[in-house]
Amino acid sequence: MEQQKLNPTLVYVLAILGLLCCCMGGLGFILAGIAFFIATSKLKTVKLNPENFDMASVKAMNTAKTVALVILIINVLYFVYYVYLISTVGWDEIMRQSQVMMEQYQNQ
Repeated sequence: MEQQKLNPTLVYVLAILGLLCCCMGGLGFILAGIAFFIATSKLKTVKLNPENFDMASVKAMNTAKTVALVILIINVLYFVYYVYLISTVGWDEIMRQSQVMMEQYQNQ
């Protein structure tokens, strides 16, 4: 019987897209969370029948799961920081400061 291979490409793509979306207020935790969930569910199926899967692909999926977890943590921390910033400073003040910075940049 031929051993099945896990393909961690989808997990990597979702995690990297989640990292890129970190700049949008930490909303990349959605994509990174999906990537982490996919990797976890695939590894659970491996635990049920480990002899049916190629161990190199299992190690690659474990690595992809770790990458997704790290990016998920980064996004959650950034999201919490962003919510804290908006709740303490306020959206209007943030926009005013960014407008002042843009005017200073254009005047240089």
